[in-house]
Amino acid sequence: MLCTVKVKLLTTPEQNISLKETMKQFNAACDFASDIAFKKKVFGQVALHRECYYAIREKFGLSSQFTVRAVGKVTESYKTDKKRLHTFKETGAVVYDQRLLSFKGLDTASILTANGRIKVPIVTGAYQQGVLAGRRIRGQADLILQNGKFFLLLVVELPDCPPGKPKDFLGIDLGIVNIATTSDGERISGEVVRGMRRRFLRLRRKLQKKGTKSAKRLLKQRHRKEQRFATDINHCISKKIVSIAKDTQRGIAMEDLNGIRDRVSTVRKAQRIELSSWAFSQLRQFVTYKSILAGVPVQFVDPRNTSRTCPECGNIDKKNRPSQSKFKCTCCGFSGHADIIAAGNIARRAVVNLPNAGVA
Repeated sequence: MLCTVKVKLLTTPEQNISLKETMKQFNAACDFASDIAFKKKVFGQVALHRECYYAIREKFGLSSQFTVRAVGKVTESYKTDKKRLHTFKETGAVVYDQRLLSFKGLDTASILTANGRIKVPIVTGAYQQGVLAGRRIRGQADLILQNGKFFLLLVVELPDCPPGKPKDFLGIDLGIVNIATTSDGERISGEVVRGMRRRFLRLRRKLQKKGTKSAKRLLKQRHRKEQRFATDINHCISKKIVSIAKDTQRGIAMEDLNGIRDRVSTVRKAQRIELSSWAFSQLRQFVTYKSILAGVPVQFVDPRNTSRTCPECGNIDKKNRPSQSKFKCTCCGFSGHADIIAAGNIARRAVVNLPNAGVA
């Protein structure tokens, strides 16, 4: 499995200027190549290379390998959309490969710039050191600029654990009041998260309304703070879910929530803000990749009526759920917590979806 690791570069003021100049020249070359590709309708890497390689080297003074990587970045961008001209920010990511970037242990990176090669100290935490130790960086690495600081996004290959063959699943129901509820009855409350989101929203509105220089400066300082908070919570939740499933030798069953953003336009504005504020897709991605590394299979099931279906008699009725947290079947009278029942229904759907294969 390929995993991306983010490491920080401790650049000097001179190195910072050199990397910024390289970034601007590289993305200017990407704009130049993109304009040629769009006008001539040439989107393949080999064909575009023939069209603009020498022109880029002469016009922007980039090295041979930087020119190849710029052409590659343009062709990659056109794989998804060829109907419009693609432009690149002057501080967009610079694509490095093994000829442009090398490492001296886990402490120093040797990076080629437009002004020559520089050696920059790197900062790695315990997690990054554990992932990078003894492993070779695969393919390309991206140099990015965030809030005036440079980072490298490194791709390494981690060994996959062979997935087991579970006979049962741990159902996970996602929601706003309870971020995640397991079929075992454990609820991860979202009240603290909701309170933090409301606080972030109030402060953001207040600063935007004020509009002074100090308010704008504070908004810039708080940039991505809510995003980092949500990412940390999702990492903790996904780690806990995968750990429970692995310890009990079960798979993980989750709702397939693709397209949920398209369905929230029919609710009130306050509810749309609630539904759009939390990164459920990110939580699903975290659970998926952590499960692959742990050898835990994951299944995504149809989410329709999971919270309205009675697990005892199978009755499906909107009235089965009189409130957010309460479930009471209108047919047999079975009752319980709605989120726990929904998680149990999700787990049962995953069990039903298991292949029924015999041994010859």
